Amino acid sequence: MKQARLLSEIDLKRIFERFAHQFTESYDSLNSLAIIGMQTRGVYIARRVHASIKEHFGVDVPFGVLDVTFFRDDFRSKMKMPEVRVTDIPFDLYGKDIILVDDVLYTGRTARSALDALMGFGRPASIKFCCLIDRGHRELPITSDFTGLYVPTHITEEVQVKLKEIDTEDAVYVVDRGSMKGGDAV
Repeated sequence: MKQARLLSEIDLKRIFERFAHQFTESYDSLNSLAIIGMQTRGVYIARRVHASIKEHFGVDVPFGVLDVTFFRDDFRSKMKMPEVRVTDIPFDLYGKDIILVDDVLYTGRTARSALDALMGFGRPASIKFCCLIDRGHRELPITSDFTGLYVPTHITEEVQVKLKEIDTEDAVYVVDRGSMKGGDAV
């Protein structure tokens, strides 16, 4: 398997700090700001940015977690039973400026699913999208408002985000699936 490291732990920390500043610069008042992390790695990215905002600006903005499994347009067509994770949005979305956080933006289908899911919880004032890595290959007209790194990838490549909370390290890799046995990616 061919793999190349795109971002180190230091790089990721720098990006999360930048996101914290970008999120707060967008609004005159942070009273309406709320952050929602998408399961799974988007939650951990969002938590780190949330902690940075609290540390640097002294503001504890509302935080939520979103699982989009049943909102995906492909969940019924997959052979295996989908793994459903927690959704926890403990605040009213009405009038909030939501920043939705995910790890990798690829086809845009997961982000579209997240928009559908959020509308079931209420009507926010606005929704902005943040992704750690934008790898291209969009199938829907979705883009990110905040991007850590744009990495044009080949269709046979996969971007793997590793976070200490669930993995053994903080790093981002690009892996060539074409060189993996059987062509299956993790």
